[in-house]
Amino acid sequence: MIVCVCHRISDRDIARHAQQGISSFDELQMESGVSTCCGKCESCARDTFEQARQHHTIALIRNASQFTQAAKKA
Repeated sequence: MIVCVCHRISDRDIARHAQQGISSFDELQMESGVSTCCGKCESCARDTFEQARQHHTIALIRNASQFTQAAKKA
């Protein structure tokens, strides 16, 4: 879904930035331009970014756990 109409930024774009290591909303704005024009999308963009960051963090923890378990078996 399009989150920022002014810059045509989708929820997938925001999630991709979070997966690439963008760690703050300010950094996301600088990289993508999201919520820097009219500002009407800011709350949705922030929520989308936080959800993407949490999802990415959980995935990293799961991968680290699986790696640790595999290393113990070896």
